[in-house]
Amino acid sequence: MAKFEMDTEFIRLLAKLLEETNLGEIEMADGDRRIRVARPVVAAAPAMMAAPVTAASAAAPVAAAAPAATDAAKNPGTVKSPMVGTAYLLPEPGKPPFVHVGDKVIAGQTLLIIEAMKTFNPIKAPKAGVLKQILIDNAQPVEFGEPLMIVE
Repeated sequence: MAKFEMDTEFIRLLAKLLEETNLGEIEMADGDRRIRVARPVVAAAPAMMAAPVTAASAAAPVAAAAPAATDAAKNPGTVKSPMVGTAYLLPEPGKPPFVHVGDKVIAGQTLLIIEAMKTFNPIKAPKAGVLKQILIDNAQPVEFGEPLMIVE
């Protein structure tokens, strides 16, 4: 097996990108080579997210998820997961969801949060528009690049 050479300048650039984008982690791959850079982020009330969500609170968004994820990935209004983690549609158990299908959202508005490595990362609307679909369930594990919502 070939020795894996570290490019410390590239790692510094990734760490700077984490800071600038306020993400909790970044992972990149090039062939067999993979690098993951993560940083701790302080989140408000992380212990509150541990409680299970009732089926009634997550039922409405699930019904809105009609098309397959592959079709949603092609939509220019698709909000994709920037990381691997658990997606939460509610700010905390018992509270209303961040957004509902049909809501008008503004650029930068929090749509959901993703817990990754015990850090809660807000996922914000990339543009203003109307929330057309929610493609995930509350407390669902998500992968990097997975379609989460559609804002048109």
